[in-house]
Amino acid sequence: MNGRPSGEPGRVAVLSDIHGVLPALEAVLAEPDVAAAERIVLTGDIAAGPQPREVVELLRAQGDRVLWVAGNADRELVEIRRGERTRFPDAISPYAARQLTPGQVDFLDSLPTSLTLTVPGHGKVFFCHATPRDDEEIVLVDSRPARWTEVFADLDEDIRTVVCGHTHMPYARLAHGRLVVNPGSVGMPYGRPGAHWCLLGPGTDLRVTPYDIPAATARLIAECAYPDIADWAGYHLNARASDEDALEAFGPRDGRTRVSEPGEGRSRS
Repeated sequence: MNGRPSGEPGRVAVLSDIHGVLPALEAVLAEPDVAAAERIVLTGDIAAGPQPREVVELLRAQGDRVLWVAGNADRELVEIRRGERTRFPDAISPYAARQLTPGQVDFLDSLPTSLTLTVPGHGKVFFCHATPRDDEEIVLVDSRPARWTEVFADLDEDIRTVVCGHTHMPYARLAHGRLVVNPGSVGMPYGRPGAHWCLLGPGTDLRVTPYDIPAATARLIAECAYPDIADWAGYHLNARASDEDALEAFGPRDGRTRVSEPGEGRSRS
């Protein structure tokens, strides 16, 4: 595991799956509890979306208070930009990769795949994108106990809380005595609109920040040159994929039988 220990912070705001949606990120950063948090931890899939360059710039401007973890979509942007990937996970990823500066590509490539912090009320907390061992693996709120045994196999015994993202749906549950937290998605929520995030320490507070989605959609259309931005924003910002759609689609990747993809060809993790 690629963990990075640190000293004990105070409250931690966790932002995951921003997917290059600048208006949603701005709304979350304006939250008083995010502004007051000692640390902001990003659990991956930061830039793959309509405004990748602007999102990375804004987050880097927050300074050392922000701790970064790479997601599979961040890795894919680097691979696309460097000509190492010819099959694309979705239509917007090649566009997003082209918008990044060379320095941003190098920065995303340098990010760790996990980190460990001591958080009041939680002890040692392990932050990752999908699971502790893989940046694309699927676990869900209703994953089987045996599944959690698999994904926790290499985790240190003294880690009692695991925070992950990837599936864009918020939840908190116990699995083999460990608390597992998914903050949901800031930029591409499934189930209900709004920018989803989490505040840790000493409790676990799943939050959703409402923002003006019609205004954000209009802004993306005005500022983003992606050809299908109106359709993309209308679908993802309004959370057209329900939580039932997402669970049905992701279930097979958790060892169940595949039925369909949520918003086939649109939604991703």
